[in-house]
Amino acid sequence: MYAVRQPQTKFTSSKNQSPLIDPALIRAAGQIYFTYCEVHPEVAGQPSGVAINRINHRGKVIFTNQPVLLPEECFVPLNQIESYMY
Repeated sequence: MYAVRQPQTKFTSSKNQSPLIDPALIRAAGQIYFTYCEVHPEVAGQPSGVAINRINHRGKVIFTNQPVLLPEECFVPLNQIESYMY
């Protein structure tokens, strides 16, 4: 009898599990997010997080739920930024 093998996936898509992110990246993403809020108070819409470069810590506030990232970037969700700051 042959066993059916389940396909393996590299990434989990569960909403309650988030990937581990370096605390320095979370702090830098928080600074980017809060600076953005101070400079652009008139912008409507809830951002989903910050796309940030792992090497130089430069980033952008993202408003889509599934951002397209460059190889050296990672995405820090807004809820992770807020929970780290408070």
